[in-house]
Amino acid sequence: MGQIVSPSFVGRWRVRLSAVLMLVVLWGTGHSAQSQSFDYPETTTVDSVEVYHGTRVPDPYQWMEDFDSTAVQRWVEKQNDLTFGYLEQIPERERIRRRLRTLWDYPKYGVPQREAGRLFYSKNKGLQDQDVMYVRPVDGGEPRVLFDPNEWSEDGTVSLSAFAPGPNGEYVAYGTSEDGSDWKTLHVRELGTGEDLDDTIKWVKFSNPTWTPDGEGFYYGRYPAPKEGQKYEAQTKAQKIYYHKIGTPQSEDRLVYERPENPKLGFGTTVTHDGRYLVIRASEGTSEKTELYVKNLQAEDAEIRPLVEGFNASYNVIGADGSTFYLQTNRDAPNRRIIAVDAENPDSSNWRTVVPESDAVLQGADLVGGTLVVEALTDVKGRLTIHDLDGTREKTVELPTIGSVGGVSGEPEHDSFYYGFTSFTYPTTIYRYDLETDTAEAVYESEVEGFDADRYAVKQVFYESTDGTEVPMFLVHKEGLERDGTNPTYLYGYGGFNITITPNFSPSTVAWLEMGGIYAVPNLRGGGAYGQSWHEAGKLGNKQQVFDDFASAALYLIDENYTSRSKLAIAGASNGGLLTGASITQQPNLFGGAIVERGVLDMLRYHEFTIGWAWVPEYGSSEKAEQFDYLYDYSPLHNANTGTAYPPTLITTADTDDRVVPAHSYKFTAAMQDAQGGDAPILLRVETNTGHGGGTPTSKEIEETADVLSFLVEELNVEMPAEASSATAQ
Repeated sequence: MGQIVSPSFVGRWRVRLSAVLMLVVLWGTGHSAQSQSFDYPETTTVDSVEVYHGTRVPDPYQWMEDFDSTAVQRWVEKQNDLTFGYLEQIPERERIRRRLRTLWDYPKYGVPQREAGRLFYSKNKGLQDQDVMYVRPVDGGEPRVLFDPNEWSEDGTVSLSAFAPGPNGEYVAYGTSEDGSDWKTLHVRELGTGEDLDDTIKWVKFSNPTWTPDGEGFYYGRYPAPKEGQKYEAQTKAQKIYYHKIGTPQSEDRLVYERPENPKLGFGTTVTHDGRYLVIRASEGTSEKTELYVKNLQAEDAEIRPLVEGFNASYNVIGADGSTFYLQTNRDAPNRRIIAVDAENPDSSNWRTVVPESDAVLQGADLVGGTLVVEALTDVKGRLTIHDLDGTREKTVELPTIGSVGGVSGEPEHDSFYYGFTSFTYPTTIYRYDLETDTAEAVYESEVEGFDADRYAVKQVFYESTDGTEVPMFLVHKEGLERDGTNPTYLYGYGGFNITITPNFSPSTVAWLEMGGIYAVPNLRGGGAYGQSWHEAGKLGNKQQVFDDFASAALYLIDENYTSRSKLAIAGASNGGLLTGASITQQPNLFGGAIVERGVLDMLRYHEFTIGWAWVPEYGSSEKAEQFDYLYDYSPLHNANTGTAYPPTLITTADTDDRVVPAHSYKFTAAMQDAQGGDAPILLRVETNTGHGGGTPTSKEIEETADVLSFLVEELNVEMPAEASSATAQ
């Protein structure tokens, strides 16, 4: 998980509307809440033109890509002044903020991790900016604080971003990140004393420490240090795997693995539970096609050799029993299967299928107590099953309701495992499952003040997209909802990178439901709801189908009288920000409001920054003529059509986002404000000292959520019910 042009640069916007949608166009833009023209800050344009395969593409806001410059920072300040001035005038804003604080103020737990006779888990009492890490003996006893990131900075913007307890119980390796950045610095803490050693390892990204079986050191992946002043925007390539021995400086770390012939390859490491093998997983960007390499750590002078090579499918290590590796793969199985591979004889002719492909989409598996604990999705609903190592399906773990399973944690010698369960109206609960008694016990439950799940309905519907495909969508709303077309609706989507949006509890969703709103989540193509084929149907040249699926979801909600165009808001973050940006530039009359959060919005230059190049397997690249054509055709930045009446739009980003750099949002905002032909606001909200979402302090998350909901309440003319008004005032 860059932007537009001068007024003369128009004509790329193509209307893709069915006959039904043409009726929507006739409704007009109908903006009513803020019947005023906005005096947007003056934005400088430059005479910048990029030439792609003979096509000249003006880029008058390219100067905003230097987002640390004084000129860009001044422009951002003026945009924030405009946006916060608008938000401060919304009467319900303070009540919404107070209600969110109440809803957020409940204990939240992470799934425990068991290592060396100890149990490690995270907990947030409610409103703490960062989760606190605790440790206690497995057999009981009082937990103690191991890490409290809230003590690391005054504003809560330094977070715990990696955590790996050593196998002998002496040390724990951990990572810290500042301002929400993907960069992390690794440290080592002595468990007994709680004191940090001098070990400091910098320029680590997308990697966690992997301990050696003797507990004397760990493997990690790092990148070359960026040039001075380019920490948040320089391209990130050429990752290498190193070994760090405890008590030595980083300069002495030993290079373990690199692939200089292809600097786009990234690596992940793991060591099998018995300490016998180091495993290195190689992939290029976000491509699902991977290779696996192993090194026998128990054999002197053993070399790293291939387990699976060829980049022909995805392969993930579940665990190993001696030399037998259990892998999850989509090779010859779009919904994935589990296979057994002998590391000493890894030719594919010797592979054995353990859990075959089925209609359920395999999400993950763990080797626990001589069994395979398998997570899967059936019509986007979580399923948890337990299998013998020969693949026999033994039993299905009963789950509380329609929802999501995640974070299974257990080890081969354990007779139990932990897992988390959540749903739209079910706060995340942590369970312990006993393999001997086949029973599950809730060990960490959460109660949200003033929230009654019985007041709300959760259901799944299927609607027809433009090509006749049935697409699933979750709907959450109050029981007894009248389908009279007046319900404010929050339509949230993603549609990319094989990521599936499954049921999940969120205080922001609850706040919206209390206001009488509908929360709708379609599982668009490009995601992983129905396996590899579903993903491929919405990537590269098929990306337009994702936007069509989203528009079809909106039309379904309107046609079925759940809501109306003027009451319908769309939202999405990161790749979902691309989704909402493309949706409003393609079909501006279909929506009553839009939230474009940290979006990928310049599809011609996205690969020029930080890790953007890694998304080329998903999107394609403007450097290739055939891919340039479709990228240019839907790139939100390049399709802002001058004189079009766009819906009320709030664009959000963060000044230290080093995954989707803020220049995307800056340039798109400038283009949309220049193109806006109606009176609806096009506003930019820039958060400070936060990144793409990871490590965001609770206080900042509440503030941004309050602003988003306030924007929608104002622009959709939401009449907050008396009960919600009084609840919000708590």
